Order: sequence, then structure tokens, then C-alpha cells
Amino acid sequence: MKQIPYSQQAVYNNISDLRNLEKVRDRVPEDKVRDFAFDEDTVSLNVAPVGELKLRICDREEPKCVKFEAVQSPVPFNIWIQVLPVDEQNSKMKVTVKAELNPFIKGMVAGPLQDGVEKIADALAQVPYV
Repeated sequence: MKQIPYSQQAVYNNISDLRNLEKVRDRVPEDKVRDFAFDEDTVSLNVAPVGELKLRICDREEPKCVKFEAVQSPVPFNIWIQVLPVDEQNSKMKVTVKAELNPFIKGMVAGPLQDGVEKIADALAQVPYV
């Protein structure tokens, strides 16, 4: 869980509309991510060495959760971003990834996948949710 110094509603409002990714465009490492594009419900990017990824919001539970599904990816996966209130000015965020991996692939990608989830959570914790 990552502590966020913004209210649950403010965080939800931002993560439930992917056009707000414009606020973090300058933090995306150009040497690792190319073709970064988004609209209200989808985000697409080309990540080295994975390749092209496209995610779409498949469910919103205001103000507590946004669920994403991979619509273009070498491996099928879903991401849940849960936002829990701490008090009126603070919240906590939990990022969960569920990937359908066979045991052979899981051994190779489990570490990098967990690292990716932690990087997503760290980046989301630094976004200005105003």
C-alpha cells in the first residue's frame, strides 16, 4: 500500500479518467517507453523489451477501485487500483496485477512483473491529484 496525500475521491477522479496521464507524461522514461498515447478509457505504449501494450478500463467502482484489462499484450493480465480512505485529506493505494501465466513463463516474469507493479504504484503515489 502506498500512502497518498490526497482524498480518496480526488485520487479516484484522476485515475478513472486516463486523460489525466498528461500530468505525468514528462516522467515517462523515453528510453524505455515509446508511443505513449491515451484517451479517457485506454492507454497504449511500447515498452522495451516487452513490446506494444494497450490497457482499457473495464470497470469503475467510485470512489474505491478502477480495473484495467490488457487488450493488446504478449501476456493476458488485469490490473486493479484500489483507493482506500485514511482520513478526509489522505488515502492509500494498492495496485494488484493478475496475469495468466503457465509455470514456465511465471518463473521468468514473476520478478519483473512484481517490479513493474511497484513502479506503477510509486509513480501513482507521486501524481498531483488536484
